[in-house]
Amino acid sequence: MKRQMLLVPSGGLGNRMRVLACAVTMMEKLPGRLDVVWFRHSGLNASFASLFEPVDDDRLHLCEGGWFEALLWERPRRNNLFVPRLFQRFLFRARLYEQYVTPLFRQGFDFRAWASQGNVYMATYTRFFPYEKTTLQRLFVPVARLRERVDRCCKAFSSHTVGVHVRRTDHADAIAESPLELFYVQLDKEIVDCADTRIYLASDSEEVKAEMKARYGARLLCSDRQADRGTQEGIEDGIVEMYVLSRTKTIYGSYLSSFSEIAAELGDVPLKVVRRG
Repeated sequence: MKRQMLLVPSGGLGNRMRVLACAVTMMEKLPGRLDVVWFRHSGLNASFASLFEPVDDDRLHLCEGGWFEALLWERPRRNNLFVPRLFQRFLFRARLYEQYVTPLFRQGFDFRAWASQGNVYMATYTRFFPYEKTTLQRLFVPVARLRERVDRCCKAFSSHTVGVHVRRTDHADAIAESPLELFYVQLDKEIVDCADTRIYLASDSEEVKAEMKARYGARLLCSDRQADRGTQEGIEDGIVEMYVLSRTKTIYGSYLSSFSEIAAELGDVPLKVVRRG
């Protein structure tokens, strides 16, 4: 089967999951194969195979990117001196890089028609095609040891456990638009409405964890590991947090957080973005 498109999903975990779901859905009415190259970077330093079960799809070929794949297929950028772009000009009929995908999506660009010409290349971290939640759920099944960790975490749930994702560190928009005080307003209301409320917190900030523990005490459930998405262990912790969030009743998420969005889609649970105004 000939290659229809080669996709390089970039960014963090949620972004990559969303991009792959977009591409698989877009390819459903096209004849060729979807090749996906999964590169390890500081923002997601783990292989696909170490996190998720193999995808049962004959038209999807996913490989882990090594030095050879990086030379030919990596996103052209300053740290690789844009060298891959030279090869990609000759290897592919057409190319779309991440800085063009979102503007084209907003303009109503027909990505399926673009991909129908065959042998095209795309590298992106943003949504470019609609997909069903079931597609996301089918593509991303955590490996057994991570599923077991998720199950253990969920045993501490009450009859009414809500999820919270507070994004901090390098996400300026989330820090500015989703202050902790606004989360407190929502969570305090949950407790008033239901005395059995427990709160599952996923956050990349140890300060946020400490402050919320001091406020909510035994009601609060969260990982006691320090968040570090630059290590294998840190990425695995992120997978566990995402799938535990997906089993809560409602998720209160940070502004522009793909992590919150994907968790809600995986569990088909309501997402309420906490934002100023």
